[in-house]
Amino acid sequence: METHGVFSPATEATAREQYEDVGPAAQTVVKETAKAMRFDSDEYGERVTSDVVSTARDALFASLLETHTGTTEEFDADVPDDFERHVEGSENVDSVAWHVAPAAETVVAVTYHEKEEAAIGTLQRIAFGRVYRDIL
Repeated sequence: METHGVFSPATEATAREQYEDVGPAAQTVVKETAKAMRFDSDEYGERVTSDVVSTARDALFASLLETHTGTTEEFDADVPDDFERHVEGSENVDSVAWHVAPAAETVVAVTYHEKEEAAIGTLQRIAFGRVYRDIL
């Protein structure tokens, strides 16, 4: 089993705090990206809205969620019995990426065959939408 990412909020309050913490980084990323795209001040003001920064914050938070990758057996051994499970993908593959969300007593997982990095990214977006969007 391998671990990726850094955020595994134990409570809703911790999730909110970590989400708030990535806000300034999201603003910086958006600002620097707009600079690299050579937006002048008018275009920046028109195109870089609060929705754009909010989307960047969502994506940044999701990309930092702690995930685990491993075999189906490792997944089964790692998941608390009393947590709700949401698994996407095929039962006919041996690899699983999962995120344990203690704040919601939920585990979100995706199965994959070869593309671990893609599975992790997909899982993080699914976990954000399924678990954290309502909390945040």
